Amino acid sequence: MKALIQKLVETVGPSGYEEKVREVVRAEIEGLADEIKVDALGNLIARKGSRSEGGMRIAISAHMDEIGVIATHVDENGFVRFTTIGGVSPRTCIGGRVQFLNGTRGVIYMESLESATALPTLDQLYIDVGASSRETCPVKVGDIAAFDRPFMELGDRLVSKAMDDRISVAVMIQALKELSSTPHELYFIFSTQEEVGLRGATTAAYGVDPELALAVDVTRTGDTPKGVKMEVALGKGPAIKVRDSGMLSDPRVIRWMVETAEKAGIPYQLEVLEGGTTDARAMQLTRAGVPAGCLSIPTRYIHSPSEMVDYQDVLQSVRLLVALLSAPVTLK
Repeated sequence: MKALIQKLVETVGPSGYEEKVREVVRAEIEGLADEIKVDALGNLIARKGSRSEGGMRIAISAHMDEIGVIATHVDENGFVRFTTIGGVSPRTCIGGRVQFLNGTRGVIYMESLESATALPTLDQLYIDVGASSRETCPVKVGDIAAFDRPFMELGDRLVSKAMDDRISVAVMIQALKELSSTPHELYFIFSTQEEVGLRGATTAAYGVDPELALAVDVTRTGDTPKGVKMEVALGKGPAIKVRDSGMLSDPRVIRWMVETAEKAGIPYQLEVLEGGTTDARAMQLTRAGVPAGCLSIPTRYIHSPSEMVDYQDVLQSVRLLVALLSAPVTLK
């Protein structure tokens, strides 16, 4: 899967501008689904299978977009001021590189601060694209950029920008490739604009009207020096979400996922995430409500230009997703 992961993470696709990512996904899944369509918000929806005994209409969603920035002002010397698309922190920006959709690249830096220990605020940052004036600057107000950082392997650890959530997109693509049969009517949703409010999954789930919904997304870890206090760690298998700041997973869905993992001998972790949420929240609240859960991929340094996952966790996530979708579902 590494070549697929690299292709996905190195493609530029901030929220609302996911076209190139969508093209990559469509090329990978062509012929694997019974129907592929793109809806009004740009979600790519692949339908596979038809319902048989014990089958359900199930939506599985991973978002294609990544965090980014948008130019708000260009000064007389050609320096670009910007605001964020999604959860971009100034502390991860300094010295970072970005690529605009028009191909222009630049470096983020900061104004001189009064204190050497102070962290800059967003309005103290700027992008240097090598221009010497407003007239020679190739970036205009409203231009969009994503972080520019290549894919890297550190043994079994994979590092890149946009692992959130292209790693889950890769898991869903691989699961589609490996899913030989299913009793369900499955809708694989590759969603848009998750980072700015779960917008794609909101409309996609309304259109699909599922009986059961699963998000596939990243989650934080508690395995770094003086990191957050949570049990999830790299290398210990996919995580099954119990709670995040936007939703409580349906207890029946949690039990189904845990029992499936244990039956298949797949290592798993239970996830209680104190900050952040996923497409599962949007799908859970669609129409009259949907039982929902989330298969989470442990990831260090989320919303930075160097997000890290463990390759074995990724492979086990594919195994778990295939196992979940291959057999009848009984929620109890």
